[in-house]
Amino acid sequence: MYPMKLAPAYKDYLWGGHELERLYGKAGDGDCTAESWELSCHPDGKCTVRNGAFKGKTLDEVLKQFPKFVSCKFQPEDKFPILIKFIDAKENLSIQVHPSDETAKSEFGEQGKAEMWYVLAAKPHAFLYYGLNREVSREELEQKMRDGSIQEILNKVEVNEGDCFFIHPGTIHAIGAGVVIAEIQQNSNTTFRVYDYLRKDKNGNYRELHIERGVDVIDRTPIVPSQVFDNNEVRLKSGR
Repeated sequence: MYPMKLAPAYKDYLWGGHELERLYGKAGDGDCTAESWELSCHPDGKCTVRNGAFKGKTLDEVLKQFPKFVSCKFQPEDKFPILIKFIDAKENLSIQVHPSDETAKSEFGEQGKAEMWYVLAAKPHAFLYYGLNREVSREELEQKMRDGSIQEILNKVEVNEGDCFFIHPGTIHAIGAGVVIAEIQQNSNTTFRVYDYLRKDKNGNYRELHIERGVDVIDRTPIVPSQVFDNNEVRLKSGR
């Protein structure tokens, strides 16, 4: 095995912009570059080896042939555990939630989706939505998704370069406009979109919402948003 250089898988979701190209020279063939999947074996976007003996092969093809490159316990039939991507949110992402391992495995045959966000760049007053700010019934939660007032019960957190957040499965969330993020997540692409600002895709259609499924998996416990890092140091549970 040798050090492999990977070609990312690009995504041109309608909320993306051109900051990944400006900052890192990353640009796909679409109208924008919303995401650049830098380390991925997921079927929805596989990285390809750019150099050496495996040039042209997807990363998952290489790891099936050489599973011990991951770990001594990794088997060819195992799924690679993580996915790393860059995200450029020119506009707000949809308000969404990801299921737990148990739900995702039983219904979709893949992992749940815990994710960590590291803010690479943020425009003034850029923000995230991060969990519920008060107790809410299942019925009220669903109604606010349907009537477009869901933001009223979400924590709105202003962000700056260097901020870092961990998003547990079941936490309702969204990245706001003007934020560039590096994301480390479980190797999953299961998302329940519950509000999308009445946007239409390039064909003039509203994007699909998954309100019933979202209500099923959202943790309705209010949270106080916190960061993984504080003043460039890791914040431990002990507070030290």
